[in-house]
Amino acid sequence: MTEMALAGVRVLDLTRGWSGPIGARFMADLGAEVIKVEYLTDRGMASVEAPKDPTDFASVCHAAYPDNDPGKDPYNRYGPFNEYNRNKMSLTLNLTNQRCKEAFLTLVSISDVVIENYSPRVMANFGLDYQSLKLVNPSIIFIAMPGFGMTGPHRHHVSYGTNIEPTAGLSNMIGYPGPTPYKSGEAYPDPNAGLHGVAAVLTALFYRRRTGIGQFIDLSQNEAAVGLIGEALLAFDMNNEEPVRMGNRHPYHAPHNTYRCKGDDRWVTITVTNDQEWQSLSDLMGNPSWAREEKFGDQLSRWQYQDELDEYISQWTSGRDYMELMHTLQAAGVTAAAVYTNRDIVEDPHLKERGYFQEIPHPRTGPTLFSGVPVLLSKTPGTLRIHAPMMGEHNDFLLRDLVGLGEEEVSELKAQKAIVTRPPETYEGPPY
Repeated sequence: MTEMALAGVRVLDLTRGWSGPIGARFMADLGAEVIKVEYLTDRGMASVEAPKDPTDFASVCHAAYPDNDPGKDPYNRYGPFNEYNRNKMSLTLNLTNQRCKEAFLTLVSISDVVIENYSPRVMANFGLDYQSLKLVNPSIIFIAMPGFGMTGPHRHHVSYGTNIEPTAGLSNMIGYPGPTPYKSGEAYPDPNAGLHGVAAVLTALFYRRRTGIGQFIDLSQNEAAVGLIGEALLAFDMNNEEPVRMGNRHPYHAPHNTYRCKGDDRWVTITVTNDQEWQSLSDLMGNPSWAREEKFGDQLSRWQYQDELDEYISQWTSGRDYMELMHTLQAAGVTAAAVYTNRDIVEDPHLKERGYFQEIPHPRTGPTLFSGVPVLLSKTPGTLRIHAPMMGEHNDFLLRDLVGLGEEEVSELKAQKAIVTRPPETYEGPPY
């Protein structure tokens, strides 16, 4: 197999949630050796006690368990964890235990990157902040990904992507005309921050390759999200304008919306940008009399009367299959796209032909389909090599072979429950 792009890079991944894990996963997909250092309860909702109704749980947590069955060890079957932590190893460490802390520092001394997404006080409270770690390894690259950065009046605010969306200005731009902003369907700032983190780490690795010098990376998830709305900030700076929420509409094109089709919750998007495209759409609709009315005769008037226009188009689309309609519209030169469901994406022949989805066997879930690596490098392609680790799966190997602990020392840590392979029976939050 061709050597992978990040082969030889060792990453200590202390992240939780989504933003940090997906960034570290991307590095793992490209060949980095990623060791997920987990606290004893870091698998969060996927604890020993499964939810009482996993079907309800799945409805808000996105396929929490295969077949909605938590099984005997839900912490190893938890869908989001397995999605974001493939290609990694798992080491459980209680970093309040002095021997575990020493083991971690030994790993730092032989690693390249440390990534964490806690609030700024956490690693300092452990005595494991960048200033401490660079004494152990001066070339270490340490990336911190707190919600609001390491400095400033909001630095100690904890966050998730859902509460960064409004503070970054994203929610103010999402929604339909009227007084109520919406949140996005996903916590978009999370993966956005994760990919910003990958870019920052690769940049720091390149710098270290030239100079031999490591560095600290302060990545504010909030600021990474603010950077996505540059045109809106520019409009305010230049003209003191706030964005107007438009739903699915466009500032000057019409029709420009999502239209209901035949079936349960099936939709197609249609965009018309000029008179020629409008005529093509009218021809497909059979040139109805309403389409020839003067108020729909040019782009500006169509935009002014788009409420009525959308009602007419919805009547036409409502009896048609959304996939067939997409292809029919596209063939006629009208910009259109079906609104894909998750099933549509998994069964998409284009993605299948490109081999995007790949199946990974897992000892607790069986073979499971996962999204692939979206960046295809011709010489050093990323791969899905191993399933997400079971909790503490690599404790013995890592502590003995990398850290150098003896059998007796490892056994003592197990007896103290400082390293584990399952969460404690009673959930207690981590000490941060």
